[in-house]
Amino acid sequence: MKVSDFNYDLPKELIAQVPIKNRDTSRLMVLDRKAQTIEHKIFKDILDYLEPGDCLVRNNTKVIPARLYGKKLETGANVEFLLLKRIEGDIWEVMVKPGKKLMPGTKVSFGKNLFENNLSEKNQQPEILLEAEILEKLEGGNRKVKFKYQGIFNEILNEIGLMPLPPYIHEKLKEKDRYQTVYAKYEGSAAAPTAGLHFTEDLLEKIQEKGVEIANVTLHVGIGTFRPVKVEKVEEHDMHSEHFYIKKEDAEKINKAKREGHRVIAVGTTSCRVLESIADENGFVQETEGDTSIFIYPGYQFKCLDCLITNFHLPESTLIMLVSALAGKDFIMKAYKEAVKEKYRFFSFGDAMFIK
Repeated sequence: MKVSDFNYDLPKELIAQVPIKNRDTSRLMVLDRKAQTIEHKIFKDILDYLEPGDCLVRNNTKVIPARLYGKKLETGANVEFLLLKRIEGDIWEVMVKPGKKLMPGTKVSFGKNLFENNLSEKNQQPEILLEAEILEKLEGGNRKVKFKYQGIFNEILNEIGLMPLPPYIHEKLKEKDRYQTVYAKYEGSAAAPTAGLHFTEDLLEKIQEKGVEIANVTLHVGIGTFRPVKVEKVEEHDMHSEHFYIKKEDAEKINKAKREGHRVIAVGTTSCRVLESIADENGFVQETEGDTSIFIYPGYQFKCLDCLITNFHLPESTLIMLVSALAGKDFIMKAYKEAVKEKYRFFSFGDAMFIK
């Protein structure tokens, strides 16, 4: 199977640069696999497609403001860090710029008013809040870094860090919360589980009132989610690994839906990957914590998932391969062609799709 089979033409102006004003007013394309039909709706209409007894599985990870701008202690040169994952304690795996200048032993400082253009008033003095030492250069070019600070690390990040928006978004994000789901709880992601961005508190309340169970999983999304597929054959792609866990009470909600013949509906590809990583042959799951590098592409037989709420994905990405595995490649490519024609908004801040 060729990677190029999953390509499609996308005009740049359809890549959403900012979130829509009201989360649940995004457009919703509904794909019926059995009837092979496509409907055009608004996201809040998802309520009409959910049934009592269904189990909606969402990823409650929280994005950390993982992009940091600082200065080398020795030279004052500008430096950019992107925190990828905590290895242990205050030691992190970090993507760095400029890579050639940041070798083991280099020390970097981060804080407030470090850059001259921020010093609008004379009484604003640089304030160092975070220091880092590069310990090791890792395979693939990332660095192992140890941080030193006074206080609570996540509070410092919230003060000086920026949201690590995807590379195709060039507009500045005015409200940090718009790159978080309303139910984000556990910090650890370098990217948002974007299918969940469409839900509001009110919509979730209505979904529960309808008799739909809501279960949580936690998968910390890595920056690898944006990594392009560089091989020609799909089967040769080396999938990135991400950490996840699911609690006992959430596993029980999913299993209850399965036992009673109701549907398990994943909110996003991250929730889908957790479910399919841990399900047994009959689609049942149990409390688990681990790492998954599951790669789902056409030919895969789903064990737990029945339906999927998702966004529109990049051409030739592992995510468009996943949705093609569920809905069929030809049907997905037809739907994407129609989405372009109908001027849907694409990618992280874009519109949604429901595959039923």
